[in-house]
Amino acid sequence: MKPSHKGSATLFKNPVLERMTHTHIALPISIFLVIATAALVYGFYYGFLGLLSAVGLFLAGWLMFSLVEYMAHRFIFHMAPTNEFKRKVQYTFHGNHHDFPKDKTRLAMPPIVSLFLASFFFFVFKLIFGSMVFGIVAGFLFGYALYLFVHYAVHAYAPPKNFLKTLWIHHSIHHYKDPERAYGVSTPLWDWVLGTMPERKR
Repeated sequence: MKPSHKGSATLFKNPVLERMTHTHIALPISIFLVIATAALVYGFYYGFLGLLSAVGLFLAGWLMFSLVEYMAHRFIFHMAPTNEFKRKVQYTFHGNHHDFPKDKTRLAMPPIVSLFLASFFFFVFKLIFGSMVFGIVAGFLFGYALYLFVHYAVHAYAPPKNFLKTLWIHHSIHHYKDPERAYGVSTPLWDWVLGTMPERKR
């Protein structure tokens, strides 16, 4: 199916489930910025974080999210549909976005799903990092909110006439030229590190 600038895929016959797959981008961005801020405040209030440790852990969490974003996009959202189950999962989570890239209500996962995943990462990070988790998870969730903002802006608005235009071009290559490259949305860092940067014309 060629990418469409109009319309929306029907993912579920059940109208309630179908409605839940549509999300206004402001809702998840607001939710995760609030949670990220609350994690930092909690860490400072109970003495788990100092200024320097908070900055370092926040940046580490942000970097960790950018890697998770890249890996999920490359290996989960673009997994080969080798059977009917994988085909349905891939299309539900991401394939429909490639068919209808201008569908503004499907540029973020439903909040209930992303909150579940955020809770999962919190408990995993808590086991690994202990009390440092509040700085890590704040940066991680900020990274997710930034990713949502960038992804929405790239699809909803014309590219700006500044250095941010690079992100518009990078993601457009992934959608309209080579879906096996340019997996990074909020940053092309991991495409560069892991060898999936689009080839430049000589």
